[in-house]
Amino acid sequence: MPTATNASGSALPDAPPGGLDALEALPTAPAPPTVLMDDQALAHFLTAAVAEYRLVTAETPLPCFALLLGTAEAATYAEAATYHVRRVAFGRNARTSDPAARREFRDTIVPEFGAAYENEHRGWWMDSRDVLRASREADRLGLDLLGSIHMHPDWHRLGPPSERGKVLSERPTPMDVHLFGRTGWPVNVICYLERRGGAFYHALAAWAPPPERPDGDAPCPGFALRIRTSSPLEA
Repeated sequence: MPTATNASGSALPDAPPGGLDALEALPTAPAPPTVLMDDQALAHFLTAAVAEYRLVTAETPLPCFALLLGTAEAATYAEAATYHVRRVAFGRNARTSDPAARREFRDTIVPEFGAAYENEHRGWWMDSRDVLRASREADRLGLDLLGSIHMHPDWHRLGPPSERGKVLSERPTPMDVHLFGRTGWPVNVICYLERRGGAFYHALAAWAPPPERPDGDAPCPGFALRIRTSSPLEA
């Protein structure tokens, strides 16, 4: 079917009364959100992640997980939404003790994502009491509970031979997509951590929960992620 054209023969719509000035005044879709993260909050998480990484073995893929506390600024037609992460809050893993967690892993996660998730060291379910404590701390500080951050290690080096072909990154795994959708938190940061030559390196990415779709198979939209840069010259 041919493209409809205006009187001038172009594929653009006819200009509204007022010409180009009126066109520029029309509303446009806001840009994707941006996540700003304080360097001290990231350093706090990385310290814990490196400590946990040192304990990882092929049999114990220990996770590192924390909540993100900060502020949110809604999008306007002039500027994108902004999430500012100012603190991280750690808690206990209730993966094997919370009845809801045990049920979720037994009935949904293991059947859908594989027997590897039967390992009690694999996967994270923050204790609801610690979530409440973090939420109250955020309220006291005038902050919001924005979401979560967790570590992906270089499992293709650390894991058992049967899993050496599975290279993780700062991108969400199918399991991550499932959990991001289940929690519904607006910001989900993944920190990929690897060790080479005795030194640690990391990469970060921020993701929104997957949009709801009838087939239940939607990827997580990515956010722009910016880490605050501190320097002696900072005002």
